[in-house]
Amino acid sequence: MEFSPFNHVVKLCLQGMDMEDKGNHEEANKLFLQGWEEATNDLEKFLAAHYISRNQKTASNKLKWLETALKHALKINDDTVKSAFPALYSNIAKCYEDLSDTEKAKENYELAKLFKDNPSDKGPFYHGTKADLQVGDLLTAGGNSNYKSDFKMNHIYFTGLVNGAGLAAALAKGDGPDRVYIVEPTGSYENDPNLTDKKFPGNPTRSYRSDSPLKITGEATDWVKPNPEDLEKFREKLADSKGQIIN
Repeated sequence: MEFSPFNHVVKLCLQGMDMEDKGNHEEANKLFLQGWEEATNDLEKFLAAHYISRNQKTASNKLKWLETALKHALKINDDTVKSAFPALYSNIAKCYEDLSDTEKAKENYELAKLFKDNPSDKGPFYHGTKADLQVGDLLTAGGNSNYKSDFKMNHIYFTGLVNGAGLAAALAKGDGPDRVYIVEPTGSYENDPNLTDKKFPGNPTRSYRSDSPLKITGEATDWVKPNPEDLEKFREKLADSKGQIIN
């Protein structure tokens, strides 16, 4: 199941987060509830329930929505949501603590610890760029960020979502055509901390980084280009972002 920033429910959640940032939690919750009502699959329901839980005033209501989010995440149970399990179980455990159920709190804290390890994602992996590269070439750290000019990156970034790599290619600097390469990590890698548990729970974009090179093993051609209108909105949102890059 593939996460997309252009998905209708995801857009509603993003609008809700904007309302939260402005302190308008009532309007934010309306948008999250709209997302829940219009969700058509487990990933959309998981995301909407997660955000509804954040605006609940009681531990019991928060727990209800967190456990609803967990129920849908477990139905997916793939690398789109596995990275969300540590925080999800920890938040559920905190609710049980607040409700004085120490046994349930301990059980969920243990589950959070169980899921908090290295990424389980085994690929295939993709890297989006405008560079003209060949099979066997190595992609290395030290390039400029696509999101902040003149910012040298200490890691090389990649994703398990081919369309996510396509979006990265569209955002990449350069005049060449958008290219999505199939890559193989040559060393260890980690969840991208710039995205993991930031706006969305876990690492739904399956975004990773490594300080070791990526080896190009092929080129992907079966991916969906973002439409120009969505791409322009995405660029505007990035330009307005005040966040710092974790390098």
